[in-house]
Amino acid sequence: MLLRIFGLSFAITIISLIVAFLYGGPEALFLTLILGILEVSLSFDNAVINATVLRRMSEFWQKIFLTIGVLIAVFGMRLVFPLAIVWLTAGLNPVDALDLALNPPAQGETYESIITDAHPQIAAFGGMFLLMLFLGFVLEEKELTWLTWIERPLEKIGKLEALEVVLAIGLLLITAEFIAPDDKRATVMVAGALGMITYIAVNGLGELFHTEQFEEDEDAEEASTAESSTAENVAGNSRKGPSELAKATGKAGFFLFLYLEVLDASFSFDGVIGAFAITADPIIIALGLGLIGAMFVRSLTVYLVRQGTLSEYVYLEHGAHWAIGALALILLYSIGTHVPEVVTGLVGVVLIGAALISSVIRRRNEQAKELASV
Repeated sequence: MLLRIFGLSFAITIISLIVAFLYGGPEALFLTLILGILEVSLSFDNAVINATVLRRMSEFWQKIFLTIGVLIAVFGMRLVFPLAIVWLTAGLNPVDALDLALNPPAQGETYESIITDAHPQIAAFGGMFLLMLFLGFVLEEKELTWLTWIERPLEKIGKLEALEVVLAIGLLLITAEFIAPDDKRATVMVAGALGMITYIAVNGLGELFHTEQFEEDEDAEEASTAESSTAENVAGNSRKGPSELAKATGKAGFFLFLYLEVLDASFSFDGVIGAFAITADPIIIALGLGLIGAMFVRSLTVYLVRQGTLSEYVYLEHGAHWAIGALALILLYSIGTHVPEVVTGLVGVVLIGAALISSVIRRRNEQAKELASV
């Protein structure tokens, strides 16, 4: 199972390292490896969240995300996205932007400096998108909680209409007023608002069509049950209900796919920006972050879905969402102050690790109760 899921990622890693060595020698190989490790460490929470959404999608849309979606993640976010930033902010066409990246000038604006200057609006967009995702989770009423002492009170106040929007706008105003540089306040406000609008639109459309599909499944299930006259037939066609087993197809699947792509992009912002602290070479960034990092995140996502890990370790989803909330705050704070990438990675790892340990303890306690009741 492990070899089948991770085999392609290991193969692409080896190929990427060989290409890096041929491209720039031992230094390029080392930098590519470091970037790959950086991306995986920063994106484990991304894989958990991807898995929670992916298991709601039909097999067709799962395959679309794991193929086309990965290509977008590899080449779109890790190669084309930085070039597009240079193209839009510096007025250079894509060819000139790539030439600037591969041949940095001795004086004047460099590819790295242009990307760094664009950080406030990138962080504002990604930070607000992820913040909306986090608030939508912690303010929603759930059967199971992890950090009960804080999650239950948040669920109670979450009954207030559109509270997540109010909190997000308030934090965006604070960020623009007290954290963002003076000349970037308006830009941060616009980019943050676009991040919120994108989340509301894509997530809302996905939920809308997903709900319509559930209603259709419920109607079909009722009709099927009415036609089943014998107990054997009923038993043979029993199911847990559309809320658990229905898979998003058609428009619902498409909008969940878009949601995952925007989500992946938001997770990628810190990794792409952080990569420039290591190297500004777009080829090395594409090999390390894109081919190695993105492929391992894909494999982790597949592993979590196929193994049913999220069902066994029930707090992983909670830990991932708290990691998302932390990442959102870090992105917003980084608009005014640089935050080392190792801090970002460690916060996510610690939160997910704590959630995993809590899940293991819960499983052992439940198994002990079952044995005691026998």
